[in-house]
Amino acid sequence: MGGLLKHIWTDNSSSRKRSDDNQSSSPKRSADNPRGSERRAVTVPARLTWKDQRGATRFATVLVRNVSEHGVYVECQSPVSIPLFRLVQFQLEREARGSDALPGSLQHGRVLSAVYRVSPPKGSQPQGLALRLIVDPRPMAATEVERTRATA
Repeated sequence: MGGLLKHIWTDNSSSRKRSDDNQSSSPKRSADNPRGSERRAVTVPARLTWKDQRGATRFATVLVRNVSEHGVYVECQSPVSIPLFRLVQFQLEREARGSDALPGSLQHGRVLSAVYRVSPPKGSQPQGLALRLIVDPRPMAATEVERTRATA
């Protein structure tokens, strides 16, 4: 490699304080946060279903810890063997689907998702999985177009 490395130092302490002060119920992007939508902390039971490498269907009961429009972080009650990028069906338990804190895509049933981070259990902390929700962005864009047409 032999090239020069440029180190960039950033101090996030002031930006963290500002983002905590500006929390609202609306999941919008802020200037300090590069995410497409804000994460919302929740504690909701859910279920994962996937096929293992032999084709056998597997199930796991999980607890959703935070959610955004396109992703969820779940904690597994018992450790599971799911490799990165495995496609899984994510489904909230029936009694939890009506919550206003959840995106609309999760309130209707199963959502195809991809595992993109696996956090192994550490001490008393359970195993965690970050899932990317595979949802069609077109319905949201279509409703915005309809609103624009209705006001024109």
